[in-house]
Amino acid sequence: MFRKILDNQEIRATLDRHWEATVALDIDKAHEIYHDDVIIEFPQSGERILGKHNIYELRAHYPSKLSFKILRVRGEGNLWITEKLVTYDGRPAKTVTIMEFRDGKVAHETHYFADPFVPPAWRSQWVETVQ
Repeated sequence: MFRKILDNQEIRATLDRHWEATVALDIDKAHEIYHDDVIIEFPQSGERILGKHNIYELRAHYPSKLSFKILRVRGEGNLWITEKLVTYDGRPAKTVTIMEFRDGKVAHETHYFADPFVPPAWRSQWVETVQ
């Protein structure tokens, strides 16, 4: 069995193409990154999506207007993390996506979502506000 092994630069280039397609809402190109048997999980909602076809159909039928802004991509080897801002019908949510690669494609992906909140005033003397 042939196993495709990519180096960090190749995986980063693959991720850059994936996120560019995601930002452009090019669903076909964005889904080239996935294995047919990919598992995608949303721990906060308790959902697991099995297979590239199912995630493609879910995203193709998504009822909200979406936009994406990639904030940071980091990783090495087969484990990569992307921080991004996803806006659903004008409502922003910061997200973290963890992608695990197998043979040069994503085999497992986990999404974590965090709604923005106003920081408490008591800690303002020790923190810097960023956007």
